[in-house]
Amino acid sequence: MALVSGGHVRKRGQSWSYVLEASRDPGTGRRRQVWKGGFTTKREAQQALREALTRVDHGTFVAQQRTTVGDYLDQWLETVRPNVRATTHGGYERNVAKLKDGLGHVRLTELRPVMIERLYAELAISGGRGGKPLSAKSVANVHLCLGKALADAERLGMLSTNPVRRVRPPRWQSPEMRVWSAQQTRAFLDASAVHRLHAAFVLLATTGMRRGEVVGLRWDDVDLDGARLQVRQSITTAGNRIVIDAPKTRRSRRSVALDDDTVAALRSHRRRQAEERLAAGELWHDEGLVFPNELGALLHPDAVSRAFGAVVRRARLPRIRLHDLRHGWASLALEAGIHPKVVSERLGHSTVGITLDTYSHVVQGLDAEAATTVARRLFARDAPSFAPAQE
Repeated sequence: MALVSGGHVRKRGQSWSYVLEASRDPGTGRRRQVWKGGFTTKREAQQALREALTRVDHGTFVAQQRTTVGDYLDQWLETVRPNVRATTHGGYERNVAKLKDGLGHVRLTELRPVMIERLYAELAISGGRGGKPLSAKSVANVHLCLGKALADAERLGMLSTNPVRRVRPPRWQSPEMRVWSAQQTRAFLDASAVHRLHAAFVLLATTGMRRGEVVGLRWDDVDLDGARLQVRQSITTAGNRIVIDAPKTRRSRRSVALDDDTVAALRSHRRRQAEERLAAGELWHDEGLVFPNELGALLHPDAVSRAFGAVVRRARLPRIRLHDLRHGWASLALEAGIHPKVVSERLGHSTVGITLDTYSHVVQGLDAEAATTVARRLFARDAPSFAPAQE
């Protein structure tokens, strides 16, 4: 609505309001007004009118709207759906549900930072209507989701400013990374040798691939003779649904070289799968997957994690997550002196900076070794000496 720099205050009942004169409706020619009431005194209404006229001059005034936070978030979810991964949208849906429980009834233009901070505190203490307290990481995810949604509302002119920018974000620290040593990883692989997913565990441990990338691997993507595979798809979950998706980033779509032991594990796995296919007969679903379930259909990624945990407990190894096999491979590679650029490309990180930030503890641990190695070359006794130049 285009507004003119004019207005007045008016008493309505026991309170005061200001009225902004808007441009005439282009369809009917009728005069339009924007009202804002609820002020205790005439002076308060006059001050609010001056502030509103200033925002009009600066192009930041947003007329009062009846849209609630809940209605807007529902619309936002549908708007962003085509532009994000299914798993990302699933996360947005879960966070929006929590936001609607606490703020859904509030008008979008009346949302204030104090309301948002109060909701965060409730989520951390009681979980809101869900009744289960949320972790600091979960509350931080709610905060990020609301920030993205309201940034779009501001961009579209539905808000003059994004109130999330004035909210103190929840404190959250990434948990300390836990990885196995090379010996512990080998002990795990030995313990899983008879498991039908042994080759999947080997692949995770020797390539640093993501769980979804391994579960989504097809035989057409694997060249055993050439000792190389292509990462072309990933199988993840969105709520209770299994989703076949493109790799996480453009760099995630990559070629990965395989070592001889991993190739041998995959060959053995293919023979075992042929036996399973023969036993299943007409019940076999020919999806072409390297790691399907016992009938050839999509394997739920969580099934791999559960199998991993069972082997870890049986082997009495330190508890780590399945994803930590990826971290373990990267740590071992960097400790072995593999160039960070090579490690980054095998992991499928979008930039080498992400690799260095994620594994900064490993890089820092190599600092002393680097100092000693370079100094040894500089001051070795058999190093050639150089006489000072003659003047």
